[in-house]
Amino acid sequence: MPRMSAPRRLCLLLAALCAAAPAIAADIVQVYRDALANDQQYAAARATAEASRERLPQGLAGLLPVLSAAAGTLWNENSYRSDSVSLGNDYNSNSYNVNLTQPLFRWQNVVQYGQARWQVVQAEANLAQASQDLILRVAQAYFDVLFAIENLKAVRANKAAIATQLEQAKMNFEVGTATITDANEAQARYDLASAQEIAAQNDLDVKRYALRVIVGRNPGELNSLKPQAQLRPPEPALIERWVDAAENGNFTVQAQQAASEVAAREVERQRAGHYPTLDAVANYGRNNSPGSPSSQLSNGTLEATTRNIGLQLNIPLFQGGLVNSRVREALANRSGAQAALENARRTAALNSQQSFLGVVNGLAQVRALDAALVSSLGALESNKLGYEVGVRINIDVLNAEQQVYVTRRDLARARFDTLLAQLRLKAAVGSLGETDLEQINPLFEAP
Repeated sequence: MPRMSAPRRLCLLLAALCAAAPAIAADIVQVYRDALANDQQYAAARATAEASRERLPQGLAGLLPVLSAAAGTLWNENSYRSDSVSLGNDYNSNSYNVNLTQPLFRWQNVVQYGQARWQVVQAEANLAQASQDLILRVAQAYFDVLFAIENLKAVRANKAAIATQLEQAKMNFEVGTATITDANEAQARYDLASAQEIAAQNDLDVKRYALRVIVGRNPGELNSLKPQAQLRPPEPALIERWVDAAENGNFTVQAQQAASEVAAREVERQRAGHYPTLDAVANYGRNNSPGSPSSQLSNGTLEATTRNIGLQLNIPLFQGGLVNSRVREALANRSGAQAALENARRTAALNSQQSFLGVVNGLAQVRALDAALVSSLGALESNKLGYEVGVRINIDVLNAEQQVYVTRRDLARARFDTLLAQLRLKAAVGSLGETDLEQINPLFEAP
């Protein structure tokens, strides 16, 4: 057998090491950054904000001068006939004209520029809210995958315990110490456990795909929550502080506040339809064409130049009630915007209260389930010891193991719900950002 060259041996060794190395699990910060670049819902919000920023230069354009130019050329064929004379003249005429208009008083344009400022504020608030929503969607999908994994473990542990019961029931029936009913009941429980396992596996696949939709790719394995992860209570610990902050700092409230300002200025802009407008206008034009035969100018060229500058005043007198109707429409929209603003404040206060209580009660539930897990682990050790000395049977140990998995699953759900409530509480007051994910990231570890 020919000897392998040193470079080839080195390549094979590196390939073997790479194949044996465990895959690096994705943490929640990495998943969020991938979603920030690939999530289409956030991309749409970002594009909408970019488009809304153009309202400001559009509003400013109504206050700046307007300059236009026009040019034209015409081919003319003329003929003149009388009793004794027949004349004809074909010629080309050229003209150009430049117009300048500078608004001096157009109140609706001034108001529209103020509206544009608030529309940009509204767009920025909506984008900030979309950024927070992305963080919450990533966290929800990330936690859903981890909980689905814990749920699948619990279901499989339950199935294993039932499988042992089924084997014992069959053996007892064969030796005559049990009836066929016991075996059938155990079989029914095993079949139900198998169906639950299929459902749990399907739920995990769905949750993974939901996260993939947000991230834009398959994130692979995820870091799992540490068994001894310590969750922190809200700071400050007064619910009133969080409610007050939510009523002012919530981005939905800020966006609705800007929308209310836009609606209020719309009333003023529509009322300006009754106001006169004043513009400064200037015009320069030139027209040249050959002389007309009737002017008795042979082969002469007529050139006309016009220059004018002045003021133009327009006074609206009657427009069929259009302006009054638009004012009434704007007043109704303003009332609706004010009501929506108050509703946004109340909703933000409610969300902050619910999230605060979710954190506080979640921490209490986590402590209770921590104690339950310790008890379950103690019961499992006792059953194992009893099995070794002959006072417990194998099914007792399996049931105790299944109880440990169920308690761990419930504890994981309580921890995930508490973490999500913490993030929702920050979002309610408008302070949720990537740094909050970085703060909870150390609570997770590679599986």
